[in-house]
Amino acid sequence: MKLSNLHPGPGSRKKRKRVGRGPGSGHGKTSGRGAKGQKSIAGYSRKRGYEGGQMPLHRRLPKRGFTNIFKKEYTEINLDHLEKINKKEITLQDLLEAGFIKKEREVVKILGRGDISSQKIIHAHKFSQSAKKKIEEKGGKATLIGR
Repeated sequence: MKLSNLHPGPGSRKKRKRVGRGPGSGHGKTSGRGAKGQKSIAGYSRKRGYEGGQMPLHRRLPKRGFTNIFKKEYTEINLDHLEKINKKEITLQDLLEAGFIKKEREVVKILGRGDISSQKIIHAHKFSQSAKKKIEEKGGKATLIGR
C-alpha cells in the first residue's frame, strides 16, 4: 500500500450542488427555490417562531404566573454539611474547596438542619434563625458578609 494508491471509498465524497449555472445543470433558472413567493428572493430571512401568518405557538399558549425579577437566589448549606469541614473558621473559600459552592461570588445561606459538634466561626451572607441559634449555643459565631 502506498499513499498514492489511497482514495476515499465509493459514495463517501459527494460533489457540492452548483446552483444557477444554466439549464443543463438541473439547477438553473430558479436555482431550486421554486417560482415566485417571498422565499425565492435573495436576502430572505424568517423571524424565529414565525408560522406563515398563523398565530404562533408562543402566543397561542396561555400566560400564567408571575416572575419576580428582583428575586435573590441563595445557595443553601445545612449545618450537617459544615460539620465535614474540620476548621475553626469557615469562609466562602473553604466552602468552595469542599465543593459546597461552585463560585466564590455565590450568595450563601446557612440553614439549621443537623448540628455542629464544636464551636465554629462561620461567614455567610445569611443565616436561618435555627442555624444561628445552634451555632451560638456551641459557643460559635455567625458572621454576616455584605453582598
